[in-house]
Amino acid sequence: MTEFALIVGLGNPGPRYARNRHNIGFRAVADLAVAHRLSFSRTEHYACTAHGALAGRRVIVAQPQTWMNESGKAVAPLAHFYKIPPEHILVIYDDLDIPLGTLRFRPNGSSGGHRGLASIFQHLGTQELPRLRLGIGRPPGRMDAAAYVLQNFSEDEETLLWDVLPLARQLIVGWLTNDSDFQRPGITKRIKNEQMKIMKK
Repeated sequence: MTEFALIVGLGNPGPRYARNRHNIGFRAVADLAVAHRLSFSRTEHYACTAHGALAGRRVIVAQPQTWMNESGKAVAPLAHFYKIPPEHILVIYDDLDIPLGTLRFRPNGSSGGHRGLASIFQHLGTQELPRLRLGIGRPPGRMDAAAYVLQNFSEDEETLLWDVLPLARQLIVGWLTNDSDFQRPGITKRIKNEQMKIMKK
């Protein structure tokens, strides 16, 4: 096996925030761990971590236990301790600018205003970091974005997540195996139109 890959899902720690839109990154890596029989059995460097093998790679799956806006305080020490270069770190997080049911991978770029990702950039000293953005959509009307991301998903949205999370898992494995899709500058995936109709009822 090659050196470690670090897969980080962003969110806020604790049961109060577990079902929030802001915590979809946490949920994506939890789903990945369950599917591949990995256990979050360690707490290290301000993160809960699961160690194991996935798609022929040694992996560390992490949920930072800092607040979202301080995620870099967990990610950078993990990366430094295990000597993981930025190109072998995948960060998974919520994105207001794309709808629920749409997922986008990028190998690098700006934070797009996401404070958790910005914190990681600050602590690692680079933006050359692969990331998987999971759409949560814009808040309705004039609702404040900060309030919206800290709300729980609705029942209909939770139904849609049953299809979003497996697609996220598929993309994570594709990144680990260097699937041919990941040779391109960016990837956008959407769940099928039939599934999206749930949201329109």
